[in-house]
Amino acid sequence: MADDTRSFTRYVWINGGLVVASLVWYVLHATVGAGHVAIAYVAAPLEGCVAVVALFGLWRTVRGNPVARRFWRTLLAAAVSMTLGYVVMAVHAAIYTVGPIPPDMPLPAAAAIALGFTLAMFAVGRVPVGAVGTAERWRMNLDRALACVCCATVLWHFGFAGMLTSDERWSPQTLSLIGLAFLLTIFGLTKVSYLGDGPVDRTAIRMVAVVGLTAAGVAVLATTFGYEGGVPSQAVVLPLGPALLVLAVRTQARAALGRRRASRRSSPLLPYLSIGAVDLCLIAIAVGPLYWPGRVTLSGAVLISILVTVRQFMASRDNRRLLRDIRGQEERLQHEVSHDGLTGLANRARFRDVLQAAIAAERPATVLLVDLDDFKTVNDSLGHDVGDHLLVAVAEVLAEQSGADALPVRVGGDEFAVLLIGGTTVGETVAQRILDALSRPISEHRLLVQASIGIATVAPGATVDSVLRDADVAMYAAKERGKAGHVRYVPGMEEPVLAHIQLGGEIRRGLDAGEFRVVYQPLVALGTGRIVGVEALVRWNHPIRGTVPPIEFIPAAERTGLIVELGRFVLRETCRQTAAWLAEFGPDALQRPAVNVSARQLHDPDFVADVLAALADNGLSTDRLVLELTESAVLRGGQVSQTLHELDRLGIKLALDDFGTGESSLSLLRAFPAAIVKLDKSFVDGIEIDDASPSARDARQAVARAVVQLADALGLETVAEGIENEAQVEQLRALGYVYGQGYHLARPMAAGDFTALLAAQRADSPMRT
Repeated sequence: MADDTRSFTRYVWINGGLVVASLVWYVLHATVGAGHVAIAYVAAPLEGCVAVVALFGLWRTVRGNPVARRFWRTLLAAAVSMTLGYVVMAVHAAIYTVGPIPPDMPLPAAAAIALGFTLAMFAVGRVPVGAVGTAERWRMNLDRALACVCCATVLWHFGFAGMLTSDERWSPQTLSLIGLAFLLTIFGLTKVSYLGDGPVDRTAIRMVAVVGLTAAGVAVLATTFGYEGGVPSQAVVLPLGPALLVLAVRTQARAALGRRRASRRSSPLLPYLSIGAVDLCLIAIAVGPLYWPGRVTLSGAVLISILVTVRQFMASRDNRRLLRDIRGQEERLQHEVSHDGLTGLANRARFRDVLQAAIAAERPATVLLVDLDDFKTVNDSLGHDVGDHLLVAVAEVLAEQSGADALPVRVGGDEFAVLLIGGTTVGETVAQRILDALSRPISEHRLLVQASIGIATVAPGATVDSVLRDADVAMYAAKERGKAGHVRYVPGMEEPVLAHIQLGGEIRRGLDAGEFRVVYQPLVALGTGRIVGVEALVRWNHPIRGTVPPIEFIPAAERTGLIVELGRFVLRETCRQTAAWLAEFGPDALQRPAVNVSARQLHDPDFVADVLAALADNGLSTDRLVLELTESAVLRGGQVSQTLHELDRLGIKLALDDFGTGESSLSLLRAFPAAIVKLDKSFVDGIEIDDASPSARDARQAVARAVVQLADALGLETVAEGIENEAQVEQLRALGYVYGQGYHLARPMAAGDFTALLAAQRADSPMRT
């Protein structure tokens, strides 16, 4: 289409040059008498041929819309007919190269030109106005009637009245063309004034309607100068018709290349112009030979019509201003409907509409789904106002880094998206730019933000929902790989993610159905073998899958947030069972039950209240409970630290689980209010091996020895985990460990079995023999 536009531009220049040449010849002929009159009729047929070629080229390129094809096909026929008429007129003028041109217009030329103008206005008339109401249809018909009456009045006063009463003979062809030209012009202009947006460009239709004005111009000039062989100025106007047609073709071609701005139907000015035209007739009569009383009457009529016109024009101006205000409100409402109120980005509905349009047009598109990592921490620790400021800052980063052709979107909550259309930008490039920008402190609070980004490209046969699902799967895969990264979706990626999602649903159902139970692993004093505590662990008895290992359902519960409810269940059940054991075996039977706590639970603002409620409901003091946390959970930021210090102030003991496996174990012992350190099983394995190499034995025992020495220096208790044989017990005792856990000492067991152990211990039967 771009090459066609350049061709149409050349046609415009050709016809424009012919119009200028006609005007130059007219000036020379009128001033110095250069050339024969027949030369005036040469430009019109040449321009007509150019118009035919241009219209045919445009008609071939118009695809899909029958209204547009019919419009330009009819104009092509009109141009052919007018061109034939121009050729006949040129031949007729050439025959009379000697002497004046006869005043009669050749009948074939008159018929062909009249048919061409009629077809042009017929094409305009067939363009649908669009949906209009009854009142607007009546207004349109009244405007047309008013314009036609005005046209007839002006035509009679300035044309036919003088022509029919003069002695000069006028051909019927000329009279018919004059009347037809004016009527067609008025019809076309009234129709165009009511047209809205459609398949044919409005500006192009206006240009076609103005073609009728060239016919009217020919009529006016013909009535003024005639065909007596003088200056044929009407012949100079004839080339304007084909020139306007070619200009309309170029306008339509250019409109097809870009997006046209939506426009409304303008308020028609034809009624006011019609009144003004009739007033001109009245003024012409008033200044002519007329008795003065009649002149006063006519002057009053003219004044009244002028005042009415001014009054209506002012009312129309007020209406237009009101309509502009209404349109402004509509645009604001439309913006609010399609954009997020907080960030100003497009919202989910707008995002789906644009993506659906791209899929329907088969345009390449890529979706980036951006989810902020640990955003809930910001809201919980700094408040929702800071969270809102952070969301606005993230939106600004997305708008800056996604590019001018992208659509940044706030999907909802802390989830954003970027839609890339056109395939010119690689999704990974934009994703990395976003991550790099977020890695620097943003917002007025200078916060560091991490995000996980899933990338999905629209595949053949994809739908909006399938693309969003693929991007969502990729985003969850990015979170599983450690967050603060981006992952592109590949087929099959959804299987483990969907399995996690389905498992989350099963956990929800299992909690409601009471499928989870608490088991207890004893904590044993290594020197005496007696039970001094217990660690509560959770197990899931699935009705179909049987016992589900914690390594499977705990990560799914963490990701879905169900770990908070699951942890609350374990805490309350442990406190209830501990109270029952203390009531049965005495306050010294069980010193400290321990419950594992996840990072997600520590972010819950109600966690401390839940702990206190569980203790109070079962009559337990705060020093009876131990909460075990991993190093990764402790490193989660300010809110977690505040929660841990509050628990410590309340007297609840905190244990650092799996000690030695994290990155900041030593620094944590200074900042974290721990009371107990639990040596990870990886440092217990092989500690009992006594080989021939003292250096190898010392290396295996070095970490365990260092941990117990550090704990003693800081006043902390130590517990060795994962003990699997008696040799390990002896070696750990030799290193200074007092307490231990492991399958060699006791496996996790149901509450009833643990009750039996306590009963045996009360009978002074040590657990280890």
